[in-house]
Amino acid sequence: MWHECAWWLAICAVLLFARVAHAQDNYEIQVYGSETVAPKTTMLELHSNFTADGTKPLPGSPFAADRLYPTNHAEHETVEITQGVNSWSEVGFYIFTSLRDGQGWQWVGDHIRPRVRVPDSWHWPVGVSLSTEVGYQRRDFSTDTWTWEIRPIVDKQIGRWYFAVNPALERSFHGQTVNEGLGFSPNAKVSYDFNKYVTGGLEYYASYGSLRGFDSLHDQQQQFFPAIDLNVSPNWEINFGVGVGPTASTDHLIVKGIVGRRFDWTHHRTGSSDSLQ
Repeated sequence: MWHECAWWLAICAVLLFARVAHAQDNYEIQVYGSETVAPKTTMLELHSNFTADGTKPLPGSPFAADRLYPTNHAEHETVEITQGVNSWSEVGFYIFTSLRDGQGWQWVGDHIRPRVRVPDSWHWPVGVSLSTEVGYQRRDFSTDTWTWEIRPIVDKQIGRWYFAVNPALERSFHGQTVNEGLGFSPNAKVSYDFNKYVTGGLEYYASYGSLRGFDSLHDQQQQFFPAIDLNVSPNWEINFGVGVGPTASTDHLIVKGIVGRRFDWTHHRTGSSDSLQ
């Protein structure tokens, strides 16, 4: 009973913290599953995203039409560090960087992301978790510098099939869209285990605009990523895909990769000595 009350208190804390947000603009392209990192475990991930066809600079200017650095041929490298807190919560931290010819390698911003999930002992028919994310991105890379996101996460494994949806809400509290209220940015994934090592599927990412009135299809951001997951070890996460953006406001071609490694800091006693796994 105490654990159930603590979980709901954590959700309330997340919602009270929720004040503001905006999308991460191709720095971390991932559909979240409901599982959290185990306690005394750290997950270290590198997100590598190359925009093969994106926004281009205006003539005589280093910026694109949106007054941001262009994304065409930009390499975005994001370090994600996630620490398990207990059996139903974790905290993640992101470091966003960008590398592009003529601009060098630049720091873009940082985000922090606490997350809680429904414990397995509740025996829900689907996995459910809730994350909130707040952080800063430099004005040259984002029209909104201070943003907030709240992301419900629902997933389910059915045989070899896996389904996940992330109907995220986001808000800006400093920048161009600060007066637009909450925006809706749903993500989803469907995948199939071809064997115990290879999983293939389709990932979908979108930003529809404000809940007060969605943007026209022309102005919405939508991306489709055929993607592969390699299940080489429980301690490793490997994902890569190629994404196509069919709308005018979306980067048209992105190649993404994720490599992650779990580090277990639990001490295991063997004879008179301890070891780290």
